[in-house]
Amino acid sequence: MGWGRREDEGGRRGWGYRPKWHGALLASAASLALSAPGFAQEAAVAERDASEAAQEAQPKVTTLDEITVISRTRESAIETMASVSRLGQEELDRKMATTPLEMLQGVPGVAVQADSSRLSSSVNIRGLQDFGRVAVIVDGARQDFQRSGHGTQSTFWIDPMLVKQVDVIRGPVANTYGSGAIGGVVMFETKDARDFLKEWERYAISFTGQYETNGNGWTMSGTGAARINDNIDVLGNLVWRDYSEYDDGHGDEVSGTGFDVLSGMLKTSIRPNDYSELRLGWIGTDDGWEERSGASDLDLTQNTLTARYALDDPDNPWIDLHINGSWNQAKLDQEYLTDVRQFDPVTGEVINVPAGSKTSYDLDTYGIDLWNTSRFDTGALAHELTYGGDWLKDEVTTSSPLGGSDVYTPSGDRKVWGAYVQDKLTWHWFEVIGALRYDSYELDGTDVDSDGDRLSPRLTVGVSPFEGPVLGGLQVYGTYAEGYRSPTTTETLISGLHPSGVAFPFLPNADLRPETGKTWEFGVNYRRDSLFVADDRLRLKAAYFNNDVDDFIDGQTLSAFDPTSGCPLRPDLLGSPTYAPICFQYQNFAEARLHGFELEAAYDAGWIFGGLTASIIDGWRKADGVKEDIVSIPASQLGGSLGFRLLEQRLSFGGEVEHNIAPDGAEYAKDYTLVNAFARYDVNENFRASLRAENLFDVRYANPLNATTTSVVYEPGLSVKLGATLRFGG
Repeated sequence: MGWGRREDEGGRRGWGYRPKWHGALLASAASLALSAPGFAQEAAVAERDASEAAQEAQPKVTTLDEITVISRTRESAIETMASVSRLGQEELDRKMATTPLEMLQGVPGVAVQADSSRLSSSVNIRGLQDFGRVAVIVDGARQDFQRSGHGTQSTFWIDPMLVKQVDVIRGPVANTYGSGAIGGVVMFETKDARDFLKEWERYAISFTGQYETNGNGWTMSGTGAARINDNIDVLGNLVWRDYSEYDDGHGDEVSGTGFDVLSGMLKTSIRPNDYSELRLGWIGTDDGWEERSGASDLDLTQNTLTARYALDDPDNPWIDLHINGSWNQAKLDQEYLTDVRQFDPVTGEVINVPAGSKTSYDLDTYGIDLWNTSRFDTGALAHELTYGGDWLKDEVTTSSPLGGSDVYTPSGDRKVWGAYVQDKLTWHWFEVIGALRYDSYELDGTDVDSDGDRLSPRLTVGVSPFEGPVLGGLQVYGTYAEGYRSPTTTETLISGLHPSGVAFPFLPNADLRPETGKTWEFGVNYRRDSLFVADDRLRLKAAYFNNDVDDFIDGQTLSAFDPTSGCPLRPDLLGSPTYAPICFQYQNFAEARLHGFELEAAYDAGWIFGGLTASIIDGWRKADGVKEDIVSIPASQLGGSLGFRLLEQRLSFGGEVEHNIAPDGAEYAKDYTLVNAFARYDVNENFRASLRAENLFDVRYANPLNATTTSVVYEPGLSVKLGATLRFGG
């Protein structure tokens, strides 16, 4: 949460943070259960003194009313005239997620490609993914790492136990969050000390344990926080996960799905006065897994440093200032464990890459992001004027002395920067958002320099013309927005010969043009309180969208026998049975079109809660006047959940169902239905136990997004997760 005016569930407003504890992390169930009564006795007096405050801090309702960090104008998701979803701490705890894929499961319009290497995650929004089409941001830092190959292209990692909320915005309307996000934005916000400490505590510690049956997976974690004084607090966290290969729904072990990861975080918040805050943070991870059926070992080390300053003076509505700086360093080392035969990237001759050979992929991403919102009135019109700018630089350095992978993921630098202005005008039941963003980029690589710039507009009109208890919470809006994505170093500079199977050239393309996404969206927001009983809540968001992407960039297979294709015929390889007279090149297609419908509804009455989701996506690209399937179209989804809270809301349990409809063009992915169950019991404020069962009916299914892999990767079968949390403080 940011610093500034906030509204809690009871409608109270005030400045600053609202202290609350959502529960920290989980600990080994057996040992912690034996220890919990002792800690509970020691803390009994303090608990009684703080019980009233603690009860207020408990989330009595889920969903859409807490402030999203993504709006930048202190709006909740239900107030935002855009397709926005928010996952809060209660829902994240319920998911007991192991990977980013599990965190985002069930969010309308969002899918994650994570093939057998479960640590490699690429977020897909409305059929767009990879190469920055979806901006993934962790505490303000962009995650831009990419490695060429079959399967997942983009890669990021954030441990779910570090995260307190996830905000998702679909489509290019998030033009205040930097260049390139023509698909949308996913922002992960990690925990602060104030999310962990109770109002009366000066320090607190928690220990964690979680076990997952499928894959024999263990997770252990510890978190500590301290309030040094009223103006400074710190939080530290350490998470270790160790997972073996999982079994699919037929009981077959899926090779290469095991991993181990060590993650850590250190954050501090400094508040010079009541209206400003400086947050400094470090997130680090060391991930390890195997590929090529154990033929190579990979180790990913990542460090993210962030500094975020916010100034929000209630006596000066012209100032709501934010300045973010970040540095994200990702280093992937791949070591061959056995001798590997492949083609020389230049000559095409068969060479032997000996065991112990290493390839390294390094990315340094530097970012600066600043904006301010001024609030004022002109006559009957209320204005929220947001203006700012951002700068981002990716430095890619790849080295492969023997393997040639440095030409498949080429080294190079890319700089993108932009500035924007957005005004939200409100007149009673009528709202208009007008925005204009300027983007520019430069790309430098071996013998290639390219650049470009563009202005991208946005216009949103919303009306809430009704009054009364039934239709008073209805808002209808329409949006037209454009986004701009520059080509990446890989799309522009990739070269060399395909390394295995058959040999054919990759061709660089210095003439690639940036993509332009043009989206129409029509949506409905509906909020209703006290629908059936006092204090219950209904929240609903629905939208239809149509996204036309001009100059869509995708891979194209070219024939060497077509003199107009630009694909050279390699006479030196014509006698080789492994040579294919084709080429692969990233090219601009005239058009790609994606369209669909999304629904997100949630009801919460305290003792009962539930929700419905729907996501229907289709699309095509056009090459030489012929329509073709887009392999990044995810499955359409229909989902529902129902849960109950009993024993003064200390016990919660329920179930989820999700039906997935395979897209056209998915050769092996079929329709499937998943059923999950969950339960949590808070023994007291310092100890809780959790249970989750996923894929209860052991369905064997495949993710359609893995169509780019060389073999079918089936997802996990039945898996039961057991966890517990123990904390104490004073």
